Amino acid sequence: MNLSQARRRLAAVPPWTRDLSLCAAAAAATAYRIDTATLDAGDRSPDAGAYGLGFAMAVTLLIRRRRPAVALGVISLLWLIYHVADYPGGAPAVPVWIALYAAAAAPRRWAGLFFAGWLIVSDALARTKHTGAGLFDAALDGSTVVFVAALLLGDAVRSRRARRAEFEARLALLAAHRDQVAAQRLTEERIRIARELHDVSAHTIAVINVQASVAAELLTEAPDQAREALEAVRRAGGEALAEMRATVGVLRGHDDREGDVAPPAPGIDRIEDLARACSAGGPRVDVRIEGERRPLSRLVEFTAYRIAQESLTNALRHSDADLVEILVRYDEEGLTVRIRDDGGGGHDRADGPRRMEQGNGLRGMAERAAGLGGRFTAGPFEWPGDGGRGFQVRAWLPGEETT
Repeated sequence: MNLSQARRRLAAVPPWTRDLSLCAAAAAATAYRIDTATLDAGDRSPDAGAYGLGFAMAVTLLIRRRRPAVALGVISLLWLIYHVADYPGGAPAVPVWIALYAAAAAPRRWAGLFFAGWLIVSDALARTKHTGAGLFDAALDGSTVVFVAALLLGDAVRSRRARRAEFEARLALLAAHRDQVAAQRLTEERIRIARELHDVSAHTIAVINVQASVAAELLTEAPDQAREALEAVRRAGGEALAEMRATVGVLRGHDDREGDVAPPAPGIDRIEDLARACSAGGPRVDVRIEGERRPLSRLVEFTAYRIAQESLTNALRHSDADLVEILVRYDEEGLTVRIRDDGGGGHDRADGPRRMEQGNGLRGMAERAAGLGGRFTAGPFEWPGDGGRGFQVRAWLPGEETT
């Protein structure tokens, strides 16, 4: 049986059993030492009083766990009474050693250390007076050294317990922090996936709804235009399916060995495709790009695309807009994306002011911009001149040129 197994078995023993066993062992050792002690000149022979004091010292050890300072104080007093009665010196030392160890190992030990200092000093002074030896003579070394050794051993155990408790607390803190980070990452991933699914599905459904309405109206009067509208529906569905497959691939854990390669993320160059898809049968969509075009990071371009896509979706679903303007402006520090329509300042066709509510669309755009350290605003605005009221989405995204 190794040391760890012995510790586990000892820990499984009830504390009261260990305390009784220790007291019994201390009582037996004390009785043996008193019985075999050497009598010096002037010492009394051990009698019932000597054994009674030794037994009382051993029994006092029962409270050493809960009250180590009290146990040491009582044992020190009994030790003093034993020697004042001129019984053989040093015989009942075993309970004193254990009490000193318990007082030094206790978390709150200042009272115990006070009793320990009083015991050691009084013992040394009493021995010098009784034997006539000097304070630092070799005759006093044995008793004092053992007392101090018991204190040092208890202090070492206390320090080790404190380090172990600190180590376990740090491990628990690290585990809690790890779980918190994992939960936060999971939440962020869920939000990102929900945002992607919302953007793809909402835009596709809006486009399909507009183009299907156009096809239904022109099916008999202008079959060619109805066919173009249905082709736009087919393209929108195909693009949405591709993006859905890419998103689901992230959830399932993409594996290139299966040959299933995700399509590249759409960027600014795809905004004009969005405009063409929405213009057929919907409001006129004008796209204007200002500044010197340069390649930006894929995440910045993808975010700009999603903001434009969601803004167009809102214009199709929640307004009677006849015109939607999309402005993409490159500057030295980043990219500005502005989408505005003439749909009445954020009012739903039938249900009143709904576009200003922080639904999934506006919240998702704000989260995308904030995630890159950008800025986002949305709300009604007045068109220049007599253009009436409209709704505007504006985002600024920081971005450095990629190489």
